[in-house]
Amino acid sequence: MFAEAPVAIIDIGSNSVRLVVYSGAKRIPSVIFNEKVMAGLGRDISETGAMSEAAQERALDALERFGLLIRQMSVVRVRVVATAAVREASNGRGFLKDVRALGFEPRILSGEEEGRLAGQGVISAIPDADGTVGDLGGGSLELVEVARRKVRRSASLPFGVFRLDDLADQGEAAFAKKVRKAIIGAGFDATAEGRPFYLVGGSWRALARFDMALSEHPLPITHQHAMAPERPGELRDALRRPAKEDGRTFPSISLARMPTLPRANQMLESLVEALRPSVLIVSSFGIREGLLYDELDLAEQKLDPLIEATREAGAGLGRFEQHGKLLDDWIAPIFDDRPSAARLRRAACMLSDIAWPAHPDFRAERGIDMALHGNWVAIDAPGRVMLAQALFCAFGGGRELPYPEIAALCTAEELKRASSWGYAMRLGQRLSGGVAAGLLRSRLAVRDGALRLAISGADAVLFGETVERRLKTLAGDLGLRPEVAISG
Repeated sequence: MFAEAPVAIIDIGSNSVRLVVYSGAKRIPSVIFNEKVMAGLGRDISETGAMSEAAQERALDALERFGLLIRQMSVVRVRVVATAAVREASNGRGFLKDVRALGFEPRILSGEEEGRLAGQGVISAIPDADGTVGDLGGGSLELVEVARRKVRRSASLPFGVFRLDDLADQGEAAFAKKVRKAIIGAGFDATAEGRPFYLVGGSWRALARFDMALSEHPLPITHQHAMAPERPGELRDALRRPAKEDGRTFPSISLARMPTLPRANQMLESLVEALRPSVLIVSSFGIREGLLYDELDLAEQKLDPLIEATREAGAGLGRFEQHGKLLDDWIAPIFDDRPSAARLRRAACMLSDIAWPAHPDFRAERGIDMALHGNWVAIDAPGRVMLAQALFCAFGGGRELPYPEIAALCTAEELKRASSWGYAMRLGQRLSGGVAAGLLRSRLAVRDGALRLAISGADAVLFGETVERRLKTLAGDLGLRPEVAISG
């Protein structure tokens, strides 16, 4: 597979220099190492036209460290990309020479390439993305239109974080007017209205963390965190107040990011005013993940990243190959789930063996933790809660999640449906003993007001007391009567 041996991407950005090492499933490889250094290569470019010596030294020191780590990790392939700061600085060529002296082969991304890859990254993590991507870096802002798993077009605008102070000095009205003029010039004003705006980049991810901390969000996971378009306006005053004034602290936000948040928020306000999006959605995937996605063939790109990631996570702990798929195929006939719910059900089944190594008293908690805090994409917060509810029931935890604030992210109907998945998974696990034969030689169906379990005569003895009890529990949950049919 693509990433069974580690591969690495080094992103030399205008604000940070980052190394990410990936390994695992080809469609959605796992991050096994992630480190950034806030070098600030683009900090002085608007004033001097060049990267400062101190910033270059900081970046090169980080790259030298990354080079040694890569060798020690036995990374098989390295991609090194540089963006706006190196692209535009008068001393960018000399800096790249120093980077090559460390053994790297850097590729300078044009603004259009940067935007396209950011769009690919969002599509990789949110396959049904349909709207405008905004990738805010230190030196530039890329706008990208995405729809139907394709990047339609992109534009690069000179509105990076390090350039916003000069723009803001002209006043809020002039700031907004200049942003709007650039958006109209790029042709994005006509197509963005009423569609989602996807936020990419460290400053906007930090802004999302600020929003979640301020609102005391019960499940503060950045990826696919959604904000109403008016939210940046509501955050404005809170960002201008020092944290000590209201006693709040924000440990999830680096100190280096905090000073840039007011300007990043101001840029977002201006974009919202000009683009008029329906919702703001954060993407933790950007150009690095776009590079990986870009190298996949079409069939691989079409794979569901949530299902592939849960399959990979469950594979090492499953008791037989393809257990999750077989379990889902076994319980699917008794549910009339829409496609969006059916994929969550399948993801839960993929994780149905994940808690077996845990102590029996904590398996249900392990299921909750994996569902809520797993490094999943293509799933929002309510989807994570439904996964947690299903696994909690499947591992014997009962119907009610022990975290009411988190459960409240879903409707009662969604929680009820996820509980039913869990009870069905629990029945299938007990009947089969965790191996394939019991599932392959039995059927579950709903007929004439009954939940019917059909078993072959050769397997009749599998219908023991515990299986009977779990069948009754599931039938009662579905408002049906239990029924057993033994054939042959």
